[in-house]
Order: sequence, then C-alpha cells, then structure tokens
Amino acid sequence: MLRIAVCDDDKSAVRVHKEITENCLKQCGSIGEIAVYSTSGNLLYDITKDEFFFDLILLDIEMPGSTGMEIAEEIKPYLPNVKIIFITSHIEYAIDAFELSVFRYVPKNDIEKRLFPAICDAVKLIELEAGKVYTIQTSSRFEKIPYKAIYYIVRDGKNASIITDGGSSKVRKSLGQVYEELGAEEFIYIDRGCIVNMIQILQVKEGAAVLNNGVSLPISRSHLQEVKEKINRYWGAHI
Repeated sequence: MLRIAVCDDDKSAVRVHKEITENCLKQCGSIGEIAVYSTSGNLLYDITKDEFFFDLILLDIEMPGSTGMEIAEEIKPYLPNVKIIFITSHIEYAIDAFELSVFRYVPKNDIEKRLFPAICDAVKLIELEAGKVYTIQTSSRFEKIPYKAIYYIVRDGKNASIITDGGSSKVRKSLGQVYEELGAEEFIYIDRGCIVNMIQILQVKEGAAVLNNGVSLPISRSHLQEVKEKINRYWGAHI
C-alpha cells in the first residue's frame, strides 16, 4: 500500500489536493493511505521523530516558518527515495528542484490540469521501481537488489561491485554485462569503470557526481557533457 502525504498551510488547498490524489489512486487501481498536514512542522516531526514513512509527498513551497524547499532538504536524509511533487506559485523554484531530486513541479495556476497526471505518473513510477530488481545468483547465494537501492556499480577486476544503501555485492560479470542486464535509462556510465544510478545523483559539481549518500564520484572528461545532457533529459521529463 502506498503512503502519501499532502502538506499545505491552506486547508482548502489540502482538501482539493487530497481529493485529486484519491481520484488518481482509484483510476490507477492503486491502494493508498493519505495523511494531510496544514503545517510543515508537523510533517517534519512525524518523519524525523516518529519515523513515519511516505512514498510520495505533495508539498507547498510557500509556507510560513520553514519553506517547502527547506522541508524537502530536511526530509531527504530520512526518506532518500521519496518522490516529492512541489506545488507553488513561483516558477523560479523549478531550477532548485533539480538538486533535491524532486519528481515534478506543479504551478498553482494550473493545478486542475497538471496535478492529476503528476500524481498518476509518480504512483506508476513508485510501483514500477518497487518491482524492479537485479538478481545475483551463484552456487552459494541468491540475492535480489532493488534498482532504487543501487547507488553505483564499479569494475572490480573481472567482477562488478554493486554499491547499495546496505553495502556492496559482487557479481562475476563484466560491467558491460551488468549494464545490459539492468536495461534501465536511469543507469549511466560516468567513466569506463563506473555506472551510476541517475536518481541517486544530487548534483554534478566540479566534474564529479555527488550522490544522495554523500559519495562524490569523478566523471571522466570524455563522459562529462553526455552525463549532463542525460541528466537534463531525464529530469526534464519529471519537472
């Protein structure tokens, strides 16, 4: 079951956004639980103190106290894979949304047209990611690694090491074989010996990919421009 949070200081907006979310879940045939918040502080408290888990958060940017952008930054360490849909009146925030791995940006003046498909796309992606796993099978073990848990994959001699939020797993295959088996657009080469999961890239800075877990991986000169273009295309379809 999906867990979704709706947060806006305008209570009438909360009701509208919740109703749109409910309709979207019905159309998608998905089961979800929706929590509503009229203050960002309560949402942040539930996540950081009571360890509430959410798959998707609809978040207003312009709220008293902490802004939606600030809340998103504080939430990320607790829910690194959460999808966030920003709802705002100010289009300039869409640029900053890239660094927070925000799923989509929806302007308030176009809520009726754009919020419903944004939620539907997020729900489909969450359900798709939940079902995508990379399987490692040897004579002594059988391991399934969710795509969303993979940060990066590096060449390790004749093997490939898959680095995840739970550690690392070695597979006796070349990096190219693993890349072909993954077959997903979010995995890109940043160097001949390293593949990165694009959804884990927080930013590209000084010729390196900075990941959500704090790791900074150098991007080769020959790959730098291509990496930037792929990231822009990928997130351009989601913001």
